[in-house]
Amino acid sequence: MLILAISAVVFGLPIRGSLTLLMLTLGLFIASNLALGLTFSVVSTNQMQAQQLAQFTLLPSFLLSGFTFPFQGMPVWAQWIGELLPMTHSIRIVRSLLLKGNGFAAIAPELWPIALVTVASIAMAVWFYRETLD
Repeated sequence: MLILAISAVVFGLPIRGSLTLLMLTLGLFIASNLALGLTFSVVSTNQMQAQQLAQFTLLPSFLLSGFTFPFQGMPVWAQWIGELLPMTHSIRIVRSLLLKGNGFAAIAPELWPIALVTVASIAMAVWFYRETLD
């Protein structure tokens, strides 16, 4: 909320959509990242391996989501990979809500991939969970 307020005041960012809907959808995005982190911690044998897995997904998320480069300008194979990343869909949601003022109906197609990654990550973490005593 602080970043949005600064963006609106300092940079003149137009906020045309619902902030409540934005916060709810970004909550789902945060949940998907937490679920992915939980999966990394479960499948890793040590902290270094978990950090490397997290870094392995961070860079492609920035490069293939449309955050750094225009999504439509990427090769088709990169777009297919980008469609699997939750960040791609959350960037589209933020643009749709803040800049275009769209409602839930417009962002609904972008919500289910994020939810699917969240559920799949939690399922994988539960599947690979093992109890260890150190």
